[in-house]
Amino acid sequence: MEPAVLSLAAFKGWVMGMTKILIADDHDVVRSGLRALLSEQPNWQVVGEAADGKEAVAQVLKTAPDVAIVDYSLPVLNGVEVTRQIRQRSPGTEVIIFTMHDNNSLIHDLLQAGALGYLLKSDAKRLLLTAVETVAEHKPFFTGMVSETLLQSFLTKGNDCPLTARERSVVQLIAEGHSNKKIASILNLSVKTVETHRAAAHRKLNLNSTAALVRYAIRNNIIQA
Repeated sequence: MEPAVLSLAAFKGWVMGMTKILIADDHDVVRSGLRALLSEQPNWQVVGEAADGKEAVAQVLKTAPDVAIVDYSLPVLNGVEVTRQIRQRSPGTEVIIFTMHDNNSLIHDLLQAGALGYLLKSDAKRLLLTAVETVAEHKPFFTGMVSETLLQSFLTKGNDCPLTARERSVVQLIAEGHSNKKIASILNLSVKTVETHRAAAHRKLNLNSTAALVRYAIRNNIIQA
């Protein structure tokens, strides 16, 4: 028997590690199109598909994908509930919401649920690969129209942020991934002072985790997605 020979694409995928992706959409044609596009990438693998929200959660628990592309308008469980369950039960899986909608309240609810990406279906052809690549690195991704919606939402609220300017700066640096020690160096503060500002931000915003603080920063345009 001749030894198996890996193609260059397969070898790259093996060396670099596969990015596992799940697709959840109730339209067969949409899932087929997404699968075809994603499968062209040498180190990406579509490990599962789902046509409703309950099935999407079950498939995530079964396959543990790195990224789940979730249509908001799924039957049984909608995108918000699917995102919430995925983030609670499979925290290693990041969620990209794939939808036609870009209203403020929907974006707010999905960010609260833990979505890290938000991609309009109208932008899929040119931005899907970038979105998956970005979110797979645990970085937020939002299409331009959604970013504008988030910004407009912030502007219409006025300057009602409960944080002081220094607390806001600390939150920004936390959201950018810096440690307390690095933030202290950047802002020329002691580590203890940074910890005090960090604790104050958590208390004022009623947030109990760094991930929640990052989502707040994205939602309120403290950092750019």
